[in-house]
Amino acid sequence: MVLCLACCKGPGYATPMDAYRNGAREEIVYIPCIVPPKDRTKRCDYLATVDVNPKSKTYGQVLHRMYLPYIGDEVHHTGWNACSSCHDDPSKSRNRLIMPCLDSDRIYVVDVGTDKLAPRIHKIVEPEELHEKAKCGTPHTTHCLASGEIMISCMGDGHKNPKGSFVVLDGETFEVKGTWEKGCGTEFGYDYWYQPHHNVMVSTGWGSPKAFFSGFNPKDVEEGRYGRSLYFWDWREHRLIQTLDLGPEAWMPLEIRFLHEPTEAQGYVGCALSSTVFRYFKTASGTWSAEKVIAIPNKKVEGWALPEMPGLITDVILSLDDRFLYFSNWAHGDVRQYDITDRCNPKLVGQVWLGGSICRGEGVRVTEDKELKEQPTRPRIKGKEISGAPQMLQLSLDGKRLYVTTSLFSPWDKQFYPDMCKNGSMLLLVDVNTEKGGLKLNTDFVCDFGLEPGGPVLAHEIRYPGGDCTSDIWLTATSPKSGSSPISRM
Repeated sequence: MVLCLACCKGPGYATPMDAYRNGAREEIVYIPCIVPPKDRTKRCDYLATVDVNPKSKTYGQVLHRMYLPYIGDEVHHTGWNACSSCHDDPSKSRNRLIMPCLDSDRIYVVDVGTDKLAPRIHKIVEPEELHEKAKCGTPHTTHCLASGEIMISCMGDGHKNPKGSFVVLDGETFEVKGTWEKGCGTEFGYDYWYQPHHNVMVSTGWGSPKAFFSGFNPKDVEEGRYGRSLYFWDWREHRLIQTLDLGPEAWMPLEIRFLHEPTEAQGYVGCALSSTVFRYFKTASGTWSAEKVIAIPNKKVEGWALPEMPGLITDVILSLDDRFLYFSNWAHGDVRQYDITDRCNPKLVGQVWLGGSICRGEGVRVTEDKELKEQPTRPRIKGKEISGAPQMLQLSLDGKRLYVTTSLFSPWDKQFYPDMCKNGSMLLLVDVNTEKGGLKLNTDFVCDFGLEPGGPVLAHEIRYPGGDCTSDIWLTATSPKSGSSPISRM
């Protein structure tokens, strides 16, 4: 598929700004659909292909379902066999979607090149291969490497004990080659992003799989079963060089994003339980540091699990021009847009409410709120209330459309939003003002996963066939001041 007629060699785009200015509009998206806990032993997860082309007669509908052959996989995040990091390699093609499974430790390699509307399973990496060759499990984030290999972060060993590690798959055979890191891994694992221009990779740590698979328990935080550190790695040497403890205001660092411009030595991470966003950056001495730049105040409540409700920041995304940062507050129920032109001082410029746990008349009473004067009402779309709350985000390449799903992780969905487990989650569309800032729910679009033929499901991460703001990593600088030649492969 030719995505950029002027410059395309291999998959993706030459630079982030090339994708931003010249990227094709998304027409379909791939979304893993997870069976709710009550049906877990009866049905299989599947990959849905959803029509997001407003000119189509099937706009907002599921076009195809690729059912998995096993029960209880718990598909979560997905990634690609090749992305813009391989743009200068015409032998590479973005034709395989990688689908790791949190619970089963299985990894599905999906053929999206033969028929993009109807993906099919190309290969299954069974958990035994992951356990035996890499000694790890609970696979999470997938990124392709410029070498043509595929790397997946892992959060545990084969028995769901905590262990931060990275498994490498061969880019052609998809066999497990072993682990990426040399020496020991980290206490916890979750997300990661690499930046060869600065010879660095940074990773986060959610917590112990045994803890989060059992649902959220505050005692697990007190007993050290959740993380609050960033881990910095030497990209060439594959060695951990610095562990940065962010402190008590940074519990559960999840999604981490470098700025897209590859010469930038900084990025942002959302800390879920603490409801904070930290900017991490390279210091003059060559080490890495971080500072809190956004903090969402807790709300004092009655009728909830705790006397104070955190925002629970569960996803963070950056626009390809590195101007805006977006995140979701899965407990409170809002999505926020910040102007990050001043990297150290993000400015709130957009906000939209899409459900959550503080909606008026639903059992939770807010007794003290530093931001709102009254509790929001639960929004409706096409005559139906939005169950759950905004969670996973994906931004169009031009930054004008923000797609949102409402499911986090089935054990936590069951605990925090049982109605969503009963009614199914949704894919929503938020219109974005990219000039002055601003967010507005698009009431013409919704994909309701409560209406699925086999019963309601929990839809999670969103991927475009041509790449997106969270899967692609660039090695070529955009700015002429930074040089125009690709960075050497690591």
